Amino acid sequence: MVFSSLLFIFVFLPTILTVYYLSPRFLKNFVIFIGSLVFYAWGEPVYIVLMLFISVFDYINGRLIEKNRDNKKTARFILIMSITVDLLILGFFKYFGFAVANISALFDLNVMAKELPLPIGISFYTFQSISYVVDVYRGNVKAQKNYISYGTYVTMFPQLVAGPIIKYIDVSKEINNRKESVVLFGEGVMLFIIGLSKKVLLANNIGLVWTSVKSTPMDEVSVLTAWIGILAFTFQIYFDFSGYSDMARGLGKMFGFNFMLNFNYPYISRSVTEFWRRWHISLGTWFREYVYIPLGGNRRGALNQYRNLFVVWFLTGFWHGASWNFVVWGLYFGLFVTIEKIFLLKWFEKLPAFAGRMYTMLIVIIGWVFFEYDVLSDGLNYIALMFGLAGNPFVDSHAIYYLYTNALLFIALIVCSTPFLRNIAWKFQEKAKFTSGFATPVVFTVLLFLCVAFLVTLSYNPFLYFRF
Repeated sequence: MVFSSLLFIFVFLPTILTVYYLSPRFLKNFVIFIGSLVFYAWGEPVYIVLMLFISVFDYINGRLIEKNRDNKKTARFILIMSITVDLLILGFFKYFGFAVANISALFDLNVMAKELPLPIGISFYTFQSISYVVDVYRGNVKAQKNYISYGTYVTMFPQLVAGPIIKYIDVSKEINNRKESVVLFGEGVMLFIIGLSKKVLLANNIGLVWTSVKSTPMDEVSVLTAWIGILAFTFQIYFDFSGYSDMARGLGKMFGFNFMLNFNYPYISRSVTEFWRRWHISLGTWFREYVYIPLGGNRRGALNQYRNLFVVWFLTGFWHGASWNFVVWGLYFGLFVTIEKIFLLKWFEKLPAFAGRMYTMLIVIIGWVFFEYDVLSDGLNYIALMFGLAGNPFVDSHAIYYLYTNALLFIALIVCSTPFLRNIAWKFQEKAKFTSGFATPVVFTVLLFLCVAFLVTLSYNPFLYFRF
């Protein structure tokens, strides 16, 4: 079940909200916990056992770590055991086939591993569970004594399958002491509709362009068509993932939770470093707090800092998937982040903002080619095609057709990638508070109606980050 489905919008969500708000305070977490299990089991009933095991395992470990706080050796052993088991489970389901294939190729063993279906959201809830035991060990939070409350944190359906990655320390107070309100619920509904609109009206429609271009043999694709295609994917992955994150944050508000912002207009960034402070913020924060800083961060000299950056970016790429293209993608960005720290950021301070934004978008767009093509040679061939190195014509009738039929959509995508509409809405609310009180519900009702109409008529409704 996905958020951008009629089943979720008109059946699951109204049902769980009704039960939640009719339940007494002491049962509200139980309602979310059971509802989340139903949500997860709808698509993967078998793997619900895996998620429950991880949640029970780390709940017990958190209690044991706190109980042995005065015995650091015992507490550290429990912490290491907890993290090791979590990572082994994640590694088995996500990377076992990849490891067998590479070992087989390296030693010419001709061994084939059975392809295991990847449990949805395992990368997200595993990282959340790890952050909990680490923070309990550090003394940043107290161990949760109520399993239902902890299970609610791990299995919470709004951010279960695609984040944002919520650290326990950020929601520990809200787990048992949150306060729902009409205002917060209304904010949640609006945020959910914004995310749904990003996903259904923008990502799905521009995704059709990329699907068409990618399915065309490369020797039949012109240079301009190649750029149109990868630009379409650039917008698709942003509005797909940020839309889902907005829906998750909106759902959280409906239940009284305030999840962190996960995307902050990354395509207006003036450097790659800034881009990664705006893109998938929760993942970057997680790696910073639980990998980069423990490795030493920037405290032990420049060379150690650069090493730590490459370790983080290798892991960032590998986290996204069991394929060498993701490793290359991660190291590719790690290289530019490191170069910027060495000298490039100082150069950009002297240049116009426009130059920094053009440079950043060029690096990001090329990076999306590595991200999208599982076979590295295919990605490199596509990049060669983009820059006219494949001998293909510069323009053809397909490129003209894509531009002609999607010009307005591309304009909308560019505008919505910036804070322009948000700033206009804020100014309108400030200057016309009385009128905005009527206009806002109308605008969001129209957006919801359009999304439902598209969901009824279109069969193309993928979610790109399900595979991670």
